[in-house]
Amino acid sequence: MKSKVTLVKEFTIGQVDKNLFSSFIEHLGRAVYDGIYEPGHPLADEQGFRKDVIQLVKDLRVSLVRYPGGNFLSGYNWKDGIGPKEARPVRLDRAWRSIEPNQIGIDEFYDWTQKAGCQLMGAVNMGTGTPQDAGDLVEYCNHEGGTYWSDLRKKNGHQKPMAIKTWCVGNEMDGPWQICHLDANDYGKKALEAIKIMKWTDDSIKTVVCGSASSAMPTYPEWDRIVLEHTYELADYISIHRYFENFGDDDEFLASFYDMDSFIKTAAATCDYVKAVKRSNKTMALSFDEWNIWYQQNQKPHPWQTAPRILEDQYSLLDALAFGGMAITLLNHADRVKAACLAQLVNVIAPIFTEPKKGAFKQTIYYPFKDVSLYGRGTALLPVANVQNKIVKKYGEVPAVIFSAVLNEEENEIALFALNTSKTEESETTIDLRSFGKTQMFYRTELCGADLSAKNSLENPNAVCPRDAALVQAQDGVYALPLQKASWNVIRFKIL
Repeated sequence: MKSKVTLVKEFTIGQVDKNLFSSFIEHLGRAVYDGIYEPGHPLADEQGFRKDVIQLVKDLRVSLVRYPGGNFLSGYNWKDGIGPKEARPVRLDRAWRSIEPNQIGIDEFYDWTQKAGCQLMGAVNMGTGTPQDAGDLVEYCNHEGGTYWSDLRKKNGHQKPMAIKTWCVGNEMDGPWQICHLDANDYGKKALEAIKIMKWTDDSIKTVVCGSASSAMPTYPEWDRIVLEHTYELADYISIHRYFENFGDDDEFLASFYDMDSFIKTAAATCDYVKAVKRSNKTMALSFDEWNIWYQQNQKPHPWQTAPRILEDQYSLLDALAFGGMAITLLNHADRVKAACLAQLVNVIAPIFTEPKKGAFKQTIYYPFKDVSLYGRGTALLPVANVQNKIVKKYGEVPAVIFSAVLNEEENEIALFALNTSKTEESETTIDLRSFGKTQMFYRTELCGADLSAKNSLENPNAVCPRDAALVQAQDGVYALPLQKASWNVIRFKIL
């Protein structure tokens, strides 16, 4: 199989927003309790946060962490999670059939983000919560002082405002599974009033309204249109969510990126339709604030308990490859997708996995996320690709090899990300960089292997990890190299 990609410095998609490399922690399963927070662990700090997990998060350079949900959000009263821990109520979390001890709330989680080098992406309850509750939370977090809620924050240990600048206005309110689910008109009206109160409290914040929870929703994309017609003037982003899983056809699974690409295009088109209806000059940004591989078919019932072991998917090399295709797709839509949250971060469908009183390890999906987070910052270039082989599946005719590229002008570097989805053929690939003058390849890794079902574990943490690949010299600005079958590739070039 042959493929060719040409990069031209004038052919750009847009600036990659740092918030594209964000993640998500919900009060769900062992994400918080026994995940980021485990008092008594040998590596716990004075607040009970695991320092090994903090370091793994730092290494990913996560920008924002969306908190506290998720489905949990729609039944959560944020006031339960503030004040003296011994006085906080223990509640039923009806979203995930769990016991919520409320030992971690907004104050503690803010502290964790500061330790992990992240910013906090807040979220307000649009299920059982009211617009007033939303405004009170913004006041508690962001107001300087001299009011009830801001002074209570000071009393609870944070003298300075938290300055949380991005806020999700509810979660997946289109879903019947959501606590106090609303139809599009009712949610649009409620979200508008919440945003008004939130922005009147702090006019520097940005807000994300709920778009479709999946492209499979019967209300998609009509839901998005109706919500935006209510909120377009005041909202800054509309969210979209999408998960993929392997139902038994590996080729179809590896082509998941094509469905994701279509979802983004439809969401952007819906936004632009409303822009035209509103005669607006504003282009609505997308926040893809939940995306990942998630084996929902594996969910099983469990009793009421604190931090149950649920949604703890163990990811394979094959999963990492499909994940890489999704990461490439996000970069290739950097002009419209201005935030994206890998869901989630620790233990629950996550790149980082821990065991109580034991260690932590990197799941296979950790590596492609780290690659794009470290090397995918700058200006997204438009890859002009010619790929010989196609995958013909339910998504239509899909290229077997896909690319994304980012120009880092500060470092004078180009990063190229490539996924070969073929399980049977390597790709003889040509990379044309003549537009950039003299260049030199200085870094190349590949994530691949004979066993696509291989997984990492605490006992064997490096069963799947990237390996260095041979560097190639240019011939008149053109590089020729093989992309291994079923492989995720990162290739970096210096502009001389």
